[in-house]
Amino acid sequence: MAQDKLEHRLKAKAAELGFVACGIAHAGAAPRAGERLHQWLADGRHGDMIWMEERKHHRESPAGLWPEVRSVIALGMSYAPKDDPLRLADEGGVGRISVYAQGPDYHDVVKRQLKALGRWLAAEAGRDLPPFDLKVFVDTAPVMEKPLAEAAGLGWQGKHTNLVSREHGSWLFLGAIYTTLDLEPDRGGVDTCGSCDACQTACPTAAFPRPYQLDARRCISYLTIEHAGPIPHEFRAAIGNRIYGCDDCLAVCPWNKFAAAANANLAFHPRAELIAPELADILALDDASFRTVFAGSPIKRIGRSKMIRNALIAAGNSGDPFLIEPVVRLLDDPASVVRDSAIWALARLDRVRFLDERPGRVLYEADDGIRAAWASADAMPADRTPSTPADAKDAADLAADSVLPF
Repeated sequence: MAQDKLEHRLKAKAAELGFVACGIAHAGAAPRAGERLHQWLADGRHGDMIWMEERKHHRESPAGLWPEVRSVIALGMSYAPKDDPLRLADEGGVGRISVYAQGPDYHDVVKRQLKALGRWLAAEAGRDLPPFDLKVFVDTAPVMEKPLAEAAGLGWQGKHTNLVSREHGSWLFLGAIYTTLDLEPDRGGVDTCGSCDACQTACPTAAFPRPYQLDARRCISYLTIEHAGPIPHEFRAAIGNRIYGCDDCLAVCPWNKFAAAANANLAFHPRAELIAPELADILALDDASFRTVFAGSPIKRIGRSKMIRNALIAAGNSGDPFLIEPVVRLLDDPASVVRDSAIWALARLDRVRFLDERPGRVLYEADDGIRAAWASADAMPADRTPSTPADAKDAADLAADSVLPF
């Protein structure tokens, strides 16, 4: 087999394994990615994600992680939803989970197929070429998948900083294979966002200081998944009923009209109970039931306390009186981050009940932060309490106008 045919055979095999996009780049094809990473970190926009800083030299380029790498095979697997994820924005009693997390853990699915492709490449190329090595990565190693995918021609990094494909839109899981093989590179992607700013204006928390830049500290995906402590008050109303991640900037991208629903791929078929889970059911979870409900899901990794925190914020934004009792029960939760969010939620759902509960609970509360939460919730104007998540978003949009970073 001549090597000049290997790249075509590789892409055909990738498609057979379920990848809708496959491209090749030289290991040094994204030289500015490291520079942008260092500036992003210097600006503190990574928030609590300290591992980004700790492993920045590994992440800044493929050679920083593996000096021997010569080529990068970038791959994309679609998880495009059948229905518009924004359709649930005004549903007060349910939570919204990001599309990518409604099915099985993508790390497992994508890595399994990457390994299969790697085994095929080792066998196919190993017959005619000198010995070589390869490594597979999917979102768990210090790899900058998006700029590498752009360099390999899969698409371009859009104004929302995610990869956009002309053929498959924004709903792509990305993976990479590093290899010591010298493979023929593809032409890099070309930015086709044009004057469109749909993703910028759709962001509920103004997380984009300017196009192509994301401040993770303001991003709902970061706040509900990576951020460990109480969610800052300035973002709580804007979160609406999102309890894990946020799809708004992806969902409004016009290039998604070309993305075929990935539901035919049973590997990413959403679990019915995760499409619009009842907030009351989430609030009732203890540690054991949380692990059971989210077994095999990427949600499991955030732990029960974060998920209950998120659901309490959604409950506070819901205006649903049937959630008052589930919220009150969580005022006794052993996790301080849960108690903090329960106080806020109760203050928004039922001011009278909040004032009734406060004296005795403050008296016996040993955590100074929680005592302060009772005080700050009391200071919150009653007229901020929304009747629907849509009202909550409108109020947050007005507040966000005064803190825009540009």
